[in-house]
Amino acid sequence: MSVRVVVADDQEIVRTGLAMILDAQPGIEVVGQAPDGARAVELARRLRPDVCLFDIRMPVLDGIEATRRLAGPDVDDPLAVVVITTFDLDEYVYAALRAGAKGFLLKNAGAALLSQAVHAAAGGDALIAPSVTARLLGAFARSGPVTPPVAPAEALTYREEQILLTVARGRTNGEIAEEMHISVSTVKSHVASLMTKLGARNRVEIAMWAYETGRL
Repeated sequence: MSVRVVVADDQEIVRTGLAMILDAQPGIEVVGQAPDGARAVELARRLRPDVCLFDIRMPVLDGIEATRRLAGPDVDDPLAVVVITTFDLDEYVYAALRAGAKGFLLKNAGAALLSQAVHAAAGGDALIAPSVTARLLGAFARSGPVTPPVAPAEALTYREEQILLTVARGRTNGEIAEEMHISVSTVKSHVASLMTKLGARNRVEIAMWAYETGRL
């Protein structure tokens, strides 16, 4: 089955371009487009897509608030949201990640990376543009957490600490498996354990925890 995507961007040419790129990718279908955040939220709640791809800066309701309403900590059945922006150090990106976004891309990302991000989000992973992962999360950490980092419910194992660092560096499950010479299913098991111990909802929150606790 195809991954169903809703795209929201206030610039028609960008919105249409993203939709065309995604529709041309194997296993992806754009099921809706919205010109602002309010319309995007309404459309997403009605269509329940597998992934929402939102611009951060939109009229009526910006991408941060749209993300919070669909994927925030108070949402019972959150949707997967990937935010997309022109600026790799845009302060709004940090807020979007805190609001529940599973990852972000730059608007100059190629079709392959865009497709990877959508498939990753649909599969429960998160993909952050590799070229800016360290800069983004480093800046996020320097800005200071809103609340102190949560202590793990249970001490992390040595292998989980290793997986934690690779996730924080933006590695995919496949890349981690290859780097550590273990199976992808084993990586997924460790990531799931990290989420449980840290109370994280996705890989981005795992990465933010790593930065907040000074591991990177």
